[in-house]
Amino acid sequence: MRLRLRFTKLGKVRFISHRDVARVWERVLRRAGVPVAITEGFSPRPKVHFGLALSTGHESLGEYLDVDLHPDATAPALEPLAEQLSDLLPPGMEVEAIAEVDRRATSLQQAVTSCTWLYALPDAEPGWLSEQADRLLGADELPVTRTRKGKTVHDDLRPAVVSLEALERLDIRTTDRHPEFPSQGPFLRTELSTQPRGVRPQELLDVFDRPLRAQRTVRLHQWITLDGARHEPLLAATRAPHVTGPPTLAAAETAEDIAGVRAS
Repeated sequence: MRLRLRFTKLGKVRFISHRDVARVWERVLRRAGVPVAITEGFSPRPKVHFGLALSTGHESLGEYLDVDLHPDATAPALEPLAEQLSDLLPPGMEVEAIAEVDRRATSLQQAVTSCTWLYALPDAEPGWLSEQADRLLGADELPVTRTRKGKTVHDDLRPAVVSLEALERLDIRTTDRHPEFPSQGPFLRTELSTQPRGVRPQELLDVFDRPLRAQRTVRLHQWITLDGARHEPLLAATRAPHVTGPPTLAAAETAEDIAGVRAS
């Protein structure tokens, strides 16, 4: 049996690394008594599988973790498990949804095809930001220079920019649910492809006419594309997921009539 969890990483906890987040989860699962399957070999480890790594300093409403349970374990009740795990996690990390998924499904790192990002840019002028977003979307190419394996290479970011829009404010319900969430705009929201090669969020800001530095950078979604349609990874569950609390931006755009969270 495999469980998929969606959790947040907001506030001061954004400064711990992806490796440290993995250690946190190993301890929390052990303290909660979750019967996690263990790898074989000289150095056995819990069978947990993360989605795409989040850079240190960035925040997220849509982080994912797959947990393989021991074959002889009894399936846990999802609602109390989500609450128990959230109580054990550090402030800023909270399990918002949990579901059982098919263990034969493609791993999260391979299945995720794009991510939606939000930048808080309080020093940017909203009109200029909107003009720049239109310019980038209308460009034939967005050249960038990268260092890869010790060599300088030239790439084009434009194919990876799926969408890009400037926002003057966010719906207050988002900040009510997550008080650590950035509330001072303007904002920039973009969807960036992760395949065949990912784009670092800062790389997009660097191709503006005036390179920008975000006050806060938040991953809102990770998306899986199936038959030409985007799906939030938890909706691939084999049974209805348990969701804690009111829906947030991590559920928006997937089911707008349920999410009730808009950016404008």
